[in-house]
Amino acid sequence: MHTSKRVRSARVQAFTWRRAALAGAVFAGLNAGAAHAQTASAPASAACNAQRPIPSFNRWQEDWSALANPCVPRKPLDTLKYIPLSSDPSWYLSLGANLRERFELNNTPLFGLGAAKADSWLIQRAQVHADARFGEHVQAFFQLEDARPYGKDAVTPVDKNPLDIEQAFVAFVYGVGGGTFKARVGRQEMAFDLQRFISVRDGPNVRQAFDALWADYEIGKWRFIGYLTQPVQYRDVDTFDDVSNGHLMFSGVRVERASVGPGDLSAYWSRYERDNARFIDASGNERRDVFDARYAGKSAPFDWDVETMFQTGRVGADTVSAWAFGALGGYTLAALPGTPRVGLQVDGASGDRHPGDGRVGTFNPLFPNGYYFTLAGYAGYSNLIHVKPSLTFKVTPKVTLLTALGFQWRETTADAIYGQGMATVPGTAGKGSSWTGMYAQVRADWIVNDNVALALEAVHFEVGDSIRALGARNADYVGVEAKFGW
Repeated sequence: MHTSKRVRSARVQAFTWRRAALAGAVFAGLNAGAAHAQTASAPASAACNAQRPIPSFNRWQEDWSALANPCVPRKPLDTLKYIPLSSDPSWYLSLGANLRERFELNNTPLFGLGAAKADSWLIQRAQVHADARFGEHVQAFFQLEDARPYGKDAVTPVDKNPLDIEQAFVAFVYGVGGGTFKARVGRQEMAFDLQRFISVRDGPNVRQAFDALWADYEIGKWRFIGYLTQPVQYRDVDTFDDVSNGHLMFSGVRVERASVGPGDLSAYWSRYERDNARFIDASGNERRDVFDARYAGKSAPFDWDVETMFQTGRVGADTVSAWAFGALGGYTLAALPGTPRVGLQVDGASGDRHPGDGRVGTFNPLFPNGYYFTLAGYAGYSNLIHVKPSLTFKVTPKVTLLTALGFQWRETTADAIYGQGMATVPGTAGKGSSWTGMYAQVRADWIVNDNVALALEAVHFEVGDSIRALGARNADYVGVEAKFGW
């Protein structure tokens, strides 16, 4: 998703920094050493308008041409961050790397009703990239990723992917008719809004990429987007064995309008096509039409983000009718120490109310981010009613602390309880009451500097009596994370 500065600041940076406690998406990089003094060729009294870039959530959005200005402070290895390709400073090559380490402990996966047992492990994601800019109009971006778990008993496709190509695309930018046309061709990551349903899947170990053609046109307050994609099928057998998933297609169109009152409005239609899909009550080729609308904004001291999605189509011979919504709201007490924010999150997603009636009501969360509820994975965006009050405040300018209570129900007891990735909690379909349970969450994020971030998250889930009778147990999760980059 080739994002303009306006969209990036509103959609990406606001999400990764303001919502860091919820999403865990604060991105960091590694640069050793302190900044050197300005070069002798730039007098200390001279104004320096060029700003040194910092690692961003999407590395391909960084512009390191600022290092062509001698007044910008230098750091070690800057000769690799900006390698001139011509006398024009907008022609350059930039190299970079990321490393994320996370220790996790989960003592009761799927509340003890699944095959997975209590376990603790370390997941590691390493990335290196090269970003070539050929003037203002052409960019070539290439990124390798190696994701591995250590000590994990139940390894899933989102845990492990030996060295492979994560992104490899060419981007074009041109001014057309008073606006800006942008296109990307190749393997790329894409995300919408708060990444409830379309995300880069930064929470798990393996991020989600798409082999895609992406195009958008921005003019004034409008942005129009079209995309044709095949999600990448990740394989963990060998290096460089990932392929386009020929059994999964995701394509559509999207429109965005900035400054609709105090917020921004967006809507999109997508076609989701998956072969050989399996649900509790249906199986076969899945063809869903997805309709989504979102309105988000801020009018101090309030902020909000409301999104709804409706799905129609077929799974095999059965018809699809499913829905979901997500709403976040907050009130920031800016005059108090720590600028506390009182928040409320309410989410819902349909389940299959009448098994055997030829209609599939289970909502498909598509490509969720994996940390929207918590990192623990105890809640998935299917057959769900979820209410979560929270309190977030700044312990220091660089340390954010979130405390929250979550309350979960099933939308219908005829369908199962689902975890992240539509993982079904065995034996829950058609049994028990709608009350699933409640959890307490504590998360601390420490932005050490522009290049290093640390995080700690703990979750305790108290299961409801009706699923406890099925053998479900209370669950605990602890995650400790360090992100580095250069």
